[in-house]
Amino acid sequence: MTDSIGNRRRIGVCSWSLRPATARELAARVAECGVGHVQLALGPIRSGAMPLGALRDALAAARVTACSGMMSTVGEDYSSLASIARTGGIRPDVHWAANVAIAKADARLARELGLPLVTFHAGFLPHGADDPERAKLLVRLRTIVDVFADEGVRLGFETGQETAATLLEFLSDLDRTRAGVNFDPANMILYGMGDPVAALRELGPRVVQVHVKDALPAARRGEWGEEVPVGTGMVDWRAFFAALDAVQPGVDLMIEREAGEQRVDDVRRARSLVASLTGAAV
Repeated sequence: MTDSIGNRRRIGVCSWSLRPATARELAARVAECGVGHVQLALGPIRSGAMPLGALRDALAAARVTACSGMMSTVGEDYSSLASIARTGGIRPDVHWAANVAIAKADARLARELGLPLVTFHAGFLPHGADDPERAKLLVRLRTIVDVFADEGVRLGFETGQETAATLLEFLSDLDRTRAGVNFDPANMILYGMGDPVAALRELGPRVVQVHVKDALPAARRGEWGEEVPVGTGMVDWRAFFAALDAVQPGVDLMIEREAGEQRVDDVRRARSLVASLTGAAV
């Protein structure tokens, strides 16, 4: 996931962070953020809300490059940790067929857009080897990874809903070289799943992209933490990027902001901080 500069990272923004209604609005807001790269939510393109042709034209006119995509699954409920554990990713049996269909459509879209990578939340991965859900999820994730691999696209699992050790063990048992990790340090804090820098060192060889997001831990166990603007939370960004330099220096950095009403301003501040610490290309 490097550009023509070589091993130099690119800084971009996640399209859903900007809440665009149209392709032109997306391109304008990405440009307003001061970056030239974007990770695209594939759902609006698949549904026709953001037609593929219009999106291509708008991004080209704004000189914005799409670097990766994001797949969302059916029926996810983020109202609490308990609800997302039940409904997240590909765990729910009732939505499995629909999620396979989404994966096939999104894989084709990614190929058409020339995206080498798509990321998604797989759902809570079992910590215990004896959990009856483990075997089911391994089979399902192999299916999803293979769907994308058939279109020449890699798949990145988002971090946060399990410890680094659990995710690493799951990836090993999955036995798919086309599967990797979309590392989100804030998710580790939001879900209470460990120190982001230590987790990055552990998962480093499998990281295919980073979401730049920050957070504060929950006040009580079993509750959500709080997402905050980059640089105001608990992520030690200097230590984080030093660790990233050591384990995976060429991956792209996509700024994600899912809270607050000053999204563009927050992304711009995050971009400045990241650029000052990494020298990545905007």
